[in-house]
Amino acid sequence: MISGRLWILLGVAGIFAAALIAFALFPPKPLTEKVVTAPFVYVERLSVEHALIGWEDDDQSAALRAFRLSCARLLTLPDDRPMADATFGTVADWRPACEAAVKDTSTDAAGARAFFQTWFRPVAIRNNGDDIGLFTGYFEPELTGHTEKAGPFQVPIYAPPADYVQADLGAFRDDLKGQRIVGRVVNGRLKPADTRAEIDGGALDGRAEVLLWVDDPVDAFFLHIQGSGLVKMADGDVVRVGYAGTNGHTYHAIGRSLVASGAMVQDAVSMQSIRAWLADNPDKAAALMQENASYIFFRRLDGDAPIGAQGVPLTPGRSLAVDDAWLPYGLPLWVDTVTTDRQAAVGDPKHFRRLMIAQDTGGAITGIVRGDVYWGTGDGAGAIAGQMREAGRYYGLLPRALLERQARSE
Repeated sequence: MISGRLWILLGVAGIFAAALIAFALFPPKPLTEKVVTAPFVYVERLSVEHALIGWEDDDQSAALRAFRLSCARLLTLPDDRPMADATFGTVADWRPACEAAVKDTSTDAAGARAFFQTWFRPVAIRNNGDDIGLFTGYFEPELTGHTEKAGPFQVPIYAPPADYVQADLGAFRDDLKGQRIVGRVVNGRLKPADTRAEIDGGALDGRAEVLLWVDDPVDAFFLHIQGSGLVKMADGDVVRVGYAGTNGHTYHAIGRSLVASGAMVQDAVSMQSIRAWLADNPDKAAALMQENASYIFFRRLDGDAPIGAQGVPLTPGRSLAVDDAWLPYGLPLWVDTVTTDRQAAVGDPKHFRRLMIAQDTGGAITGIVRGDVYWGTGDGAGAIAGQMREAGRYYGLLPRALLERQARSE
């Protein structure tokens, strides 16, 4: 019997294409943030009377390739390792599907679709009874850097400070599940970590390694938001850096500050419009960026793709950042939202319905129904990611054997 925060309602088993609930695209309306005093993941098995809009139109072959990367990681873990919480089972529950994925040689849409339909069944994921959440996009920006602080290269990209510690409060009390803190140990006591303003003022001088120096504080700020980047060095080398930690302070979207001050209207807020405002107001830029006290630390990465929080390379358009306090890495998720088609009229919303894999997280990615779509590297990816801020839903795919075992135990 499943108890606590996570519940599962099992319905009639059926074929995958008829297993997910059909719905019209949610009516256009401003997405308002909600305060949920007691969030919990509500997972519901869906009945055969419902069908997923767009499933047959999606080419799941790229999702299967991304899933194989997650499986390679999962298969190194012990069988009794929990996949987030009881409803998502343990590594042992996922091992058969992962072993099949690694052996599967499908490269086309039909083969990939058959794989997921064979090994998985869909479930609705909700925060209490609410299945609508926020979906945004992120990308890997390109910066210019130097190994030393010289000339225009005055902005440090830091590795994590050695005196920072992170605590998962849910390990101490069940009612604190999903909450983490990061702090600095001073004389045996845990103190709040340095804020962005304090770090900009030199608080980490001599306390944290500088990986490299970049020439633009705004570029560095957006690198922190995206979590990874390519840095073209003055000597011709290209260095990839990726997320290695945070100072634990709450992420604040500076676009809210611009709206609150009357400098920008809500509908105009995007990465591009914020960058333009910072460029046009250099005397106010530093103070505005420091309103976001959250600060990200980095590490050097090898390979041809950024590495997500799961420790696997990210796949453009198929890797999704989620709140790992609630959802497990490696979870396939059917995302249903909209995005902007950059080839059409600016602002023209298009359906975004595709299978993605939870492989990353971020400081702004908090909540049970919350997704951040990875779009790739460079300005083209940034043009899409910077415009994406939409309401949407997603559905999880859980191993068929896990759901059947849970049904028998009820």
